[in-house]
Amino acid sequence: MPIRLIAIDIDGTLLDSTFKVPEANRRAIADAMEAGIEVALVTGRRFDFARPIAEQLRAFPTMIVNNGALVKTSDGVTRLKHLLDANTARAVLEATLEFRNGTAVVFDRQRDNQVIYERIDWNDPNRRGYYERNREYIAEVNPLEDCLTEDPIGVMYTGPLATIHNTYAMLSGHDARENFSLATTEYPARDFAMLDVAHPSVSKGAALAEWTAYRGYSREETMAIGDNHNDREMLEFAGLPVLMANCVEELKSTGWRRTLSNDESGVAAAIDAYALGNAN
Repeated sequence: MPIRLIAIDIDGTLLDSTFKVPEANRRAIADAMEAGIEVALVTGRRFDFARPIAEQLRAFPTMIVNNGALVKTSDGVTRLKHLLDANTARAVLEATLEFRNGTAVVFDRQRDNQVIYERIDWNDPNRRGYYERNREYIAEVNPLEDCLTEDPIGVMYTGPLATIHNTYAMLSGHDARENFSLATTEYPARDFAMLDVAHPSVSKGAALAEWTAYRGYSREETMAIGDNHNDREMLEFAGLPVLMANCVEELKSTGWRRTLSNDESGVAAAIDAYALGNAN
């Protein structure tokens, strides 16, 4: 069955290790779209943080952002949305006070006040780059719970692997666990990880399933390419899941097809072989 939709993760997949889009990936995505295949970037990033990546491509793809909480068009219009209940977000924040450094609440807003921190340390060596790139979208509210004047997209934690593992363990045992989902993204070489708390139905896989149904595609007509923990459900849904050579260890035992690494234009290789080349 021919592929009609290709879902592509951004970090560690579409981007190389210098956070650039290789020309081969640009060309393969353009070829796929010219062949009538829809391409969706499926990412944990916010829309405004992912959009500059999408704009480097030769045609603007569908954007499934915030680990599947939102689906947006090229002009930023939200097509599908699943927000976290504000009271649940408050309970999550109150349960994780010891991890408040690096904790943010994320909102679906046009520009200002999309990402709210309790305190921003502009000199933090691990977060300074993110803060600078997103300066126009972030703000401080102290205490952080006071920002919950509307339902957010979710709560985001960032930090060393051990910190995020501890946060995940704490929230996994929370009394209200059924009211939210958890998604982790890990970069062991940098000792850095992210944990996203969202609406209980939110995952990259659930969003991809909802979007394919909305567009009239079957899962057998869907291909997904990813490398990290938060890609797993997306890959499980796709009829043709493809792993990057640089994927996390946990995914290597799945038996899914492999492509080259992100520094070897693995996305282009996968598209050429499995979507355009009709490889078995």
